[in-house]
Amino acid sequence: MAAPPVIIWGDEVKRLLRYTELIPRLEEAMGTFSRRGGGEVVQPVRTAVPLQKHNGFMLLMPAYMEHEGVLSTKVVCFYKRDAGSTLPAIQATVIVMDPEHGNVKAVIDGHEVTAMRTAAVSAISAKLLMAPKAEVLAILGSGSQALSHYNVFTEMFSFKEVRVWNHRREGAEKLGLSVSGPVRVCDSVEETVRGADVIVTVTRATEPVLLGRWVKPGAHVAAVGACRPDWRELDDDLMKEAVVYGDSREGAMAESGDIILSGAEVFAELGEVINGTKPAHRERTTVFKSLGMGIQDAVSAKLVLDQWESKATQT
Repeated sequence: MAAPPVIIWGDEVKRLLRYTELIPRLEEAMGTFSRRGGGEVVQPVRTAVPLQKHNGFMLLMPAYMEHEGVLSTKVVCFYKRDAGSTLPAIQATVIVMDPEHGNVKAVIDGHEVTAMRTAAVSAISAKLLMAPKAEVLAILGSGSQALSHYNVFTEMFSFKEVRVWNHRREGAEKLGLSVSGPVRVCDSVEETVRGADVIVTVTRATEPVLLGRWVKPGAHVAAVGACRPDWRELDDDLMKEAVVYGDSREGAMAESGDIILSGAEVFAELGEVINGTKPAHRERTTVFKSLGMGIQDAVSAKLVLDQWESKATQT
């Protein structure tokens, strides 16, 4: 009989997951996904179950990676909350299974996994696509994703200035107080992004908040919010001017309002750039549209479980 599943809570995920170990595994997984050969990765487009009464969605994100020997699914509930709501906007759980027998090996807090793997993938996009010697980072939003993006971007890159905006200024001020480095809190999106080399959008917007006329030519935008076909963060001018990259072309064309409603095309998946089959247009304005993939959760959860098992063995 299989052992009962391990339960790993959020605080433990924070202790076990490190960007220095996570990023190479995510790069390998996305490169493998974009090769599409040999059945190494099985990942359907996620299923969305509307929760109309509660103004939300339940998303199911299964993935199987043969060479990694990992089978998992993430269950995530996403809600559009009113400003000032104390209820969480996202709740998530990653379930890790034994691919041979099908039993559940671990149940892992998905909030921290999602926050860290999403930020890590955005940082990978910047590593590949942003202009050399980028100096100014702008973050639109102030929630958990804004914090995780601040952490990994300032860990991986040396910016001279970090600017933050949120539709409620106190949210941006709270983020500024919670991080170790200096942050400039701005009063408008335009003030935040003018002249920025890298722009991260992690908002709950359903209409465009970032306009192309404010974006510096050659800037890199990592767009994380607007994960539904009718939601937007970026306007048509930006989407049509930029070279657009995605994590999954199929997922972006099915789920991203920024891409679908603007009529933009996905030039390449990030994995194709990693594999060297598509170029990184650093000299152009670039947009990386992040929707998240089940394999990203699978790789991250496996790393958490491996670290937990190693720690348990040592004790």
